Amino acid sequence: MTSAREALDSFSVSFWLPIGALTVALVIKLPSLVKMWRDPMLRAVGGLLLFACAVFVFASPSVIGWTNRVTGVPNIAAPLVYSLLTALCASWLLLIVAWRNGLSDRSASTRRAARRVVLAYAGVVLALWVLFWLADVPVERRRDLDTYYANTPFMREEILLYLLAHTVACSVTARLIWNWVRTDGLDAWLRWGLRFLGVGYATNLLFDAAKLTAVTARLTGHDLDWLSTYLAPSAACVSATLVATGFIIPHGGQYLHERWRIRLAHWRLRPLYLLLRKVNGGAPFTLRATGELRLIRRETYIRDVLLQLARHLDEQLRERSYDAALALGFEPGRAKALAAAVTILDGVAARERSPQSDSVASPSGPDTTYLLQEIQAVSLALRHRHHIEAVRSRAAAPGERTPAHD
Repeated sequence: MTSAREALDSFSVSFWLPIGALTVALVIKLPSLVKMWRDPMLRAVGGLLLFACAVFVFASPSVIGWTNRVTGVPNIAAPLVYSLLTALCASWLLLIVAWRNGLSDRSASTRRAARRVVLAYAGVVLALWVLFWLADVPVERRRDLDTYYANTPFMREEILLYLLAHTVACSVTARLIWNWVRTDGLDAWLRWGLRFLGVGYATNLLFDAAKLTAVTARLTGHDLDWLSTYLAPSAACVSATLVATGFIIPHGGQYLHERWRIRLAHWRLRPLYLLLRKVNGGAPFTLRATGELRLIRRETYIRDVLLQLARHLDEQLRERSYDAALALGFEPGRAKALAAAVTILDGVAARERSPQSDSVASPSGPDTTYLLQEIQAVSLALRHRHHIEAVRSRAAAPGERTPAHD
């Protein structure tokens, strides 16, 4: 058994891991909390993250020792940590009340449910302090207080009370979150966030099981203290980290996905942008421009130059190229993009040969409109020059020479 205890101690999870993850989640949520503080769901989320951080800060052995020393009361850190943990449980349930009925629900039943949660867990906090003052706990215990005082009158009841309140909150929250995960129509990032939350709250039940087993063993004259001293804190740290990740994923994932979408769209327009620079130079560059602004400028530049180039576009060449692409086996959307790419390459070459020419091969019309609307598809087609050359060769009019374009 000693080796098992040593192994668990060596692999125990640092309290600073969940503190860091919870702090990151709180920072991400902070702008929304400040702007929409009246929203009960956001208040519950803010309270949850704040109390969770406080629990792990004040539950660390060094802070427990500091709290006891500053107040001069042995083990007063115990009811403080238990109270913060109970407040955290209440915030879980309040969040579920808000989630269950949606953001717009302000019904009397919702308010009553929230009041019942607040009153019940406020009563638990009050009982924890009363039981502590009635108990006789003169020996400071920073890591194993729950099992050391498991047989002490009043302290025994306090330990069982906070574990019961925690177990009930974890069970209800985990069950409702897993029910929500199975709901249709959820955003993918939100669904993954809920999965992490569900696993996190389920892992919290391992903390309760370890604590209750160790305390029950003490009550029956056995020694399973290692479950409470080593396994339970690690389970709590892992649980809190998963819960924090569950809150981070929907916001962080959506933000990164949007950044990636903008960068990808900007990159996809590069071939068409480089080609049209031959017509009208480059778009203005700003060093500190955001990704959205750079994308908008590139899109605007391409559309402006395409409008200038419209007089040099050969509509008949575009039609022949479209038919040629279909004949080569390309699907209609791809064939349309390849035909447009062939036409633009031809138009750029014509513009370079006679930059002052006013001859009109195809006025602005449906095909120019397509070019303006589908610049992403046309730009991607330009990346496959061998496809373009195959279409151009097949679309060439009888006796017409197909020039090679760079």
